[in-house]
Amino acid sequence: MLAGAIAGCQERLSDIDGAFYDGDRRLVHCGVDLDEIAGIGTADIDGALDRARDRSEVVELYAHNPGKTVPLPKLEYVLAGATARGLAFVTYADFANASDTAPGLALSFDDTFVDAWFALRPMLQRYGARVTFFVSRYHVLGPEQRTKLKTLAADGHAIGAHTVQHLRAPDYVEQHGLNAYLHDEVDPSIAILRDDGFTVDAFAYPFGARTSELDKGIAKRVPVIRSVAFAYHLVEGPCPH
Repeated sequence: MLAGAIAGCQERLSDIDGAFYDGDRRLVHCGVDLDEIAGIGTADIDGALDRARDRSEVVELYAHNPGKTVPLPKLEYVLAGATARGLAFVTYADFANASDTAPGLALSFDDTFVDAWFALRPMLQRYGARVTFFVSRYHVLGPEQRTKLKTLAADGHAIGAHTVQHLRAPDYVEQHGLNAYLHDEVDPSIAILRDDGFTVDAFAYPFGARTSELDKGIAKRVPVIRSVAFAYHLVEGPCPH
């Protein structure tokens, strides 16, 4: 039923302005979910990549678990399409460092699926792709997974923070206050990665859930934040653009 409702309220990816970065040095970026549940098809992908090329923008897309939440052929379709159009592969570290990256594709992956991300490595290398991995619950990763993440970072991929427990930020703030969220979820998620040798320039909200108050607090920690933009209209999207 949910899939049918989404399909009936779908917006073309190329029409979602918030998912395209135009060089305005924004604090809060917004990605669109490529996972199957979001209903983004190849025509939408083509339209978004065309817009990025034609308007000299960076289109921002994200997924979670390659081979599970998003099919591997779909990811390869995105990478091949970007390459065919001459789009640069952009990380959120590039945004943080104000690199001139347009037109381009900023592809990111969320959560703790390090084994699946590492398995994607040959495909990423084949296309010369650089992506961003936003890691939550880093404290539960074992030595082998941490080594894999370090290998991905050495390949040129960016590592960002995605909180400690993957909680919905506005709900936590409402119950415990802004300072508690920053202290419990944001600061430790950045610190544990930096302490393990990663350069962390960006933070991604779980579920994209954010407020302007949260943005201001997190901006004191990192220069770039990623929320999400929805391709459907069932609920109000959190993207500020």
